[in-house]
This record gives sequence, structure tokens and C-alpha cells, in this order.
Amino acid sequence: MIDILKSILFGIIEGITEWLPVSSTGHMIILESLLDVKETYGIAFWDFFLVAIQLGAIIAVIICFFNKLWPFGKNKDVEVKKNTWLIWLKVIVACLPAAVIGLLFDDWLNEHLYNSITVSITLIIYGILFIVIEIFNKKRNFKINDMKDLTISTALIIGFIQLLSLIPGTSRSGVTILGAMLIGCNRTVSAEFSFFLSIPVMLGASLLKGIKFFIDNTITTNQIIFLIVGLLVAFVVSMLVIKLLMKYIKKHDFKIFGIYRIILGIILIILFVTNVIAI
Repeated sequence: MIDILKSILFGIIEGITEWLPVSSTGHMIILESLLDVKETYGIAFWDFFLVAIQLGAIIAVIICFFNKLWPFGKNKDVEVKKNTWLIWLKVIVACLPAAVIGLLFDDWLNEHLYNSITVSITLIIYGILFIVIEIFNKKRNFKINDMKDLTISTALIIGFIQLLSLIPGTSRSGVTILGAMLIGCNRTVSAEFSFFLSIPVMLGASLLKGIKFFIDNTITTNQIIFLIVGLLVAFVVSMLVIKLLMKYIKKHDFKIFGIYRIILGIILIILFVTNVIAI
């Protein structure tokens, strides 16, 4: 029962932080240090769990934006279907940089950058950037206010910007939203495209981690239960968070998330300086 409660807590944190630009990795590091999941289930399973739990969040995205992402609806006219296929083309193009670099350097990145120091620094840096960019955007007129206006070349640029999210603590949603806004997308288009990008990126990451895990390890019944519970909770929470975030950004900016990131980064630094968590 204690392990199930832990898994529920991880699912809640994943469902919230995966879509808010605050870094799910930073929150997971803090939570794991308090709950000692590595000690219970092993480092290999923990690394797999971190990525696999995201499947619940991905399913939530697919359901929330199903009408925009599904091109085969009977009531859709030719133009709408064409635009839906174009969205997928833009998503695929934008995913190519991260797919190539991620496959080549996944192990190196995990070994050298997945630590509290890196996460705390990136939390603070991008927190400051969020505030600065939102101040810059305050009187700015965005050129791209609809997904149809997002060109393939612009999508590719966002894809290269997404490479920054390979550094733990950056926040994949955060950096893609920031990047999209910098090159002229409004907040709604930036957030939606970031969500769409997450589907192939996170599915691919889950598949890669799953293959690596099952090649060298066997999964126990307790581990399966822990994973499924976390995944289901992440799905339910993600459904709620995605809908709330899309409503929020129509009237508000992202400065509050920048402030939150800076505070969280400072907390992380304090925790490993005082040896509460390992570097």
C-alpha cells in the first residue's frame, strides 16, 4: 500500500509538471530523494519508470487534441483534413533533430548531465529567461496566431530549439514554448505545438528506455503495479492540467512559472549542499 501511494504521488507530479514549463525532472529528483524508490526497485527500473510514466501524459494529449490530430473524421472537409496532415508533417520535421541527437547521445547525457547541479542551474537560467522574454513580449504583436500559419521551416527551427531540452531540468515544454514565442508564435500556438511535439518524442523515448531496460533486466510484479498506477494517475492529472493551462495562457503570461523555476532551482541547490540529496 505504501508503494502504491508513492506511485500515485509520482503520477500526480508527472501529470502536473510534464505540461507546465517547470521541469518534471527537477521535481522527480526531489521526490525520489524523499521516497527512495531507487533503493526499493533499483536504478535501472527508476530510469525506465521516469520515461515510461510519461505514456499516461501522452495519452492525455492525444485525447485532449483528438479532433485536431485525427485526420479521418467523417465530418471533416478536404481542407480540414489537409491541415491536419500538415500538422503531423510539421511535428515529424520538428522531431527529427531531437530524434537523431537523442539516439546518439542518450547514454552520455544520462551519465554526465542527469544530476542535481545541472538541473538546478537550468531551472534557474530558464526561469530568468521566461521572465525576460515575457517582459519583451508584453508589447509585441505575434505573427503566427494559428497553427495553419506555422510553416515547415519554422517547425524545424522549433525542433532545433527543442534539442536544449535534452539537458535535464530544461523542461521540454518550457523550451519549445519559449523558442516558438521568440520566433513569432503566440502563446496558444506555442503551447499546442509543444504538446503535439511531445507525442512522438516521448513515445520514442519510452520505447528506447523500455528496450534498454528489458534487454538487461526482468520486471517484477511489484514493479509492474508501481508503473501502471503511476501511469494511470499521470493520465488523469494530465487531462486536467492541459485543459487548465490552455485556459490560463489565453489571459496570462508565463512569468509566474519563471519565478517558480528560480525558487525550485535554489531549493535544489540547498538540498544537495546540505546533503539531503546526492549530487
